[in-house]
Amino acid sequence: MSLDDRLKWDERHAELGAEERPSSFLRDVMECGCWQIPSGAALDIATGKGRNAFYLAERGFTVIAVDISTVALDAAQARARERGLRVGWRQWDLEQAGLPEGEYDLIVNINYLQRSLIPAVKGALRLGGHVIFETYLIDQQRIGHPKNPDHLLAHNELLESFRDFRVLYYREGKFSDVGEPAFRAGILARKMR
Repeated sequence: MSLDDRLKWDERHAELGAEERPSSFLRDVMECGCWQIPSGAALDIATGKGRNAFYLAERGFTVIAVDISTVALDAAQARARERGLRVGWRQWDLEQAGLPEGEYDLIVNINYLQRSLIPAVKGALRLGGHVIFETYLIDQQRIGHPKNPDHLLAHNELLESFRDFRVLYYREGKFSDVGEPAFRAGILARKMR
């Protein structure tokens, strides 16, 4: 992302209040009892004001949360202190920064699509590690934001992107997260090799 992108996100985060609830997809996957996702080192990609990072920290994960917006990260850090949560906050431009190899047991990517980052996400997971990834589908163009196809998944694209992992759960369709229903795709997958 460019400096313009960072400024855009700083401005957007300065205007918006902080959403307190974690992603419903993340919560559903973590709380269903269907899979064993042991706590360990977690990375929250494009954390915004930290709602998913807080949730993971409360569940015993050692969390690194990254975002391009310093405004969002400053707000998240203040809220973490208020809540007594320890999270490592990092300002990263994910289009420029690389991810460390084999560092994480869990990587969470909600509402962010950078196709070129997917190989790095795979590489940053330890063997047996999990990825929880959910974002918007191309159908979202018909009903609201985002509309740019660069930020929207094609049908089955997310599933195809993780075909070399063991897919434990996958869904596509119209779902509600923390607001109006939206067209989304989500996956839980484990790195097996």
